[in-house]
Amino acid sequence: MNVKFFVYFFVTILVIWSMESININGIFKKNKIYQARIFYFLLGLAMIYLITNFIMDFFECSKIL
Repeated sequence: MNVKFFVYFFVTILVIWSMESININGIFKKNKIYQARIFYFLLGLAMIYLITNFIMDFFECSKIL
């Protein structure tokens, strides 16, 4: 399979694990549960995308893979 798939899989697990430690209840307004969940989901997707692309670009530039 493609190496990028495995990097996405590993980074997804890492981001989900790390985002569980954040208490975001104090950031959002009361009774805005769905907006907070959507923001949290989009933040997770953005982090997964950015970290994976950084790792792939780093390895490509350093010619390790």
